[in-house]
Amino acid sequence: MNAEGFALFDTAIGACGIAWGPRGIVGVPLPEAGEGATRSRMQQRFAQVPEAPPPAEVQAACDAIRALLAGEPRDLAEIVLDYEGVPDFHRRVYDIARRIAPGSTRSYGEIATELGDRQLSRAVGQALGHNPFAPVVPCHRVLAAGGKPGGFSAHGGAAAKLRMLMIEGARAPSDTAPLF
Repeated sequence: MNAEGFALFDTAIGACGIAWGPRGIVGVPLPEAGEGATRSRMQQRFAQVPEAPPPAEVQAACDAIRALLAGEPRDLAEIVLDYEGVPDFHRRVYDIARRIAPGSTRSYGEIATELGDRQLSRAVGQALGHNPFAPVVPCHRVLAAGGKPGGFSAHGGAAAKLRMLMIEGARAPSDTAPLF
């Protein structure tokens, strides 16, 4: 991935990072323990890339992500992602995850089935665990069997995942009751 710059931006859940290149967004990590930790992670992940004011299309992505994390039902489909270096299987998983509407959830097994083999559930979870585009690729909307949160590799783990789902007013699959 060819990154040209990165920036931090405030959201309702803390400072997120965003990195961009000539073909789109190359990374959107969720907040770390604080702004300094998020900046450090960005500097480590995108070494040799300057922190800079985002260009207009990247600022629009920041604004859309900020709105989503404040509870507005945004699907973020308009944000262009640069998948260079992302394995094909991960891309397919991410494309399916991007179709999950805010406030909705799917299971790892449902995504595996859509990919053609329910036995791929674990591989789906691993792909989502390596998601460089959270929350644009909304891995927080993918749950384990029985509506359990499952893993979440972002800072705060499953509690962060549940917090994001709560902000979206998510409901358990095939259930009319909220997850919380």
